[in-house]
Amino acid sequence: LHTTVRFLKKTGTEQLWLERHLKDPFVKASKQQHYRCRSAFKLLEIDDKLHILRPGLSVLDCGAAPGAWSQVAVERVNALGTDPAVPTGFVLGVDLLRISPLEGAVFLSNTDIADPSTLRTIQSLLPAGKADVILSDMAPNATGIKELDHQKVINLCLGLLNLSQSILKPKGTMLCKFWDGSEARLLQNRLKEQFRDVRTIKPQASRKESAESYYLARLYKGK
Repeated sequence: LHTTVRFLKKTGTEQLWLERHLKDPFVKASKQQHYRCRSAFKLLEIDDKLHILRPGLSVLDCGAAPGAWSQVAVERVNALGTDPAVPTGFVLGVDLLRISPLEGAVFLSNTDIADPSTLRTIQSLLPAGKADVILSDMAPNATGIKELDHQKVINLCLGLLNLSQSILKPKGTMLCKFWDGSEARLLQNRLKEQFRDVRTIKPQASRKESAESYYLARLYKGK
């Protein structure tokens, strides 16, 4: 009986999620505009307001699967050279999961960003071994335990911050997703040590009930 009740509860929750997903205007828009998922609109909104992506920039997209943020980056940095009047940029995406090929981007699928050998590969692929912008929509597999999941995503961001010391250009930008919780201020303070401008952003495309927000850190102080 308990098993049956749990199953019914789960099924009911999944049904509600599916109904909400199908009604979601960003899901509909992503299909209409041929983005790989709705998260593209989070980056589009942030970039429309704050102009972190410009033609000619080199972008490292961490947690890139399924590739929606890379799609946006390819367009915004002119990675395909579509506009000959402006510089041509470069987009490199990395994820533990497989990422389907995307014209204008280079992908490292089934690759752990935390592996030391990955850093060497990234440096070999980025122009001059450095990125102007690091994007991270990374998230761990959720356990359902709020504080544990929060800690995991903060650790991902802190690891990326350490990585940035080797690959981010001076005055570069880092945009990283985090889930609200007790360690968010720690991450914010660490970012403020390394960047001159750090702000918190909650895009409209982030669901209101979601604990996710983004830290946008600009003007990297590194050499």
